Order: sequence, then C-alpha cells, then structure tokens
Amino acid sequence: MSNYELVILISPEVDEGEVSGVMDKVNQLISDGGGVAGETKHWGRRKLAYSIKKFKEADYSSTLFELEPGLLKELEKNLRASKEILRHLVVKVQRKMGGVTDGEPE
Repeated sequence: MSNYELVILISPEVDEGEVSGVMDKVNQLISDGGGVAGETKHWGRRKLAYSIKKFKEADYSSTLFELEPGLLKELEKNLRASKEILRHLVVKVQRKMGGVTDGEPE
C-alpha cells in the first residue's frame, strides 16, 4: 500500500457541525476500498483565491491514508461525485501515517 495525503475543499453550504460528517464519509470510502485512514485535520473556513462553483470561501480539511494505488481512481471518482466537495487533491507522500519519513525512495 502507498501513503497519500488528501486535501478537500468542502462547500460553505455545509454547516460547521456537518463538516466532520463529510470527513467521516471520506474516511469510510477509504476503508471500504481496503485502505487505512489516518490523521484528519480540519483547517477551518477560508477565503478562496478565486470563485469555485460561485463560492468565495470553503472549509479546508486534510487526511493521511494508505491505499492500494489501483484503487485511487475509484476514490477520486467518488470524491468528484460528491456535491459537498468543491475540489480535492491527492498527493503521494513518502512519510508513513505516523509522520515518520519512510527511508525507501518510491
């Protein structure tokens, strides 16, 4: 399994209390695909540099996870289909979920 970091922008139409529910859904998608969801951070609501779907601000959240590379496209397809998520970015990282750098180059 490979290590990834996911950053998502959640629509401002989603209440502050429901943002954690959206992140729980994302972590469930990762788990359903055989992956392991790690640390999740909510960065709060921030102003966007440019409008996305006519919104000028969004809630930022990130999570670290492990997933088989072949299943990443399925996860991204589900993220694109979600109406609550304005944008997402998945980046492969060399560190393990505990924050320790993996000594092996990938």
